[in-house]
Amino acid sequence: MNRLWSIFFILIITISCVSCMTKKADKVVVNKSESKLYVMKKGKPLKTYNVAFGTDPVGHKEREGDGRTPEGEYLLDFKNSKSKFYKSIRVSYPNAYDIAKATALGFNPGGDIMIHGQPNGKEASTKARQRFNWTQGCIAVTNKEMDEIWHLIDVGTPIEILS
Repeated sequence: MNRLWSIFFILIITISCVSCMTKKADKVVVNKSESKLYVMKKGKPLKTYNVAFGTDPVGHKEREGDGRTPEGEYLLDFKNSKSKFYKSIRVSYPNAYDIAKATALGFNPGGDIMIHGQPNGKEASTKARQRFNWTQGCIAVTNKEMDEIWHLIDVGTPIEILS
């Protein structure tokens, strides 16, 4: 019986240690002027990544095709493991404000803003590509970084995108 309690105790300690090591983000912060993505937990960065944005990154996204990455507070609301850009996590853009503003200007606000990896089949040119803003308004990282982010972020995690 003593041996059974020892095994049970070791099992409980092991499960506790594994859950302590599993760090999940409670927020993501993207700073466009720094070209950085911060995966946050309790106000402190767990990981920091260099990112590439849309071809015209300055300012808030106003309409489809403007090459800008939105600014503001959103949610990461869907994970796509079969993306044409390795893997992707969708940003909940546009929100009601974005839709109203674009509509008032006579535009479609666009959508499908993602944190994503590299285009499938073009991983070899990652280093060169990541030096430039090359997306349609998304937030791009390397595939290795996308794997890390994928495991750190759950669907429903808030994201704040700063200018």
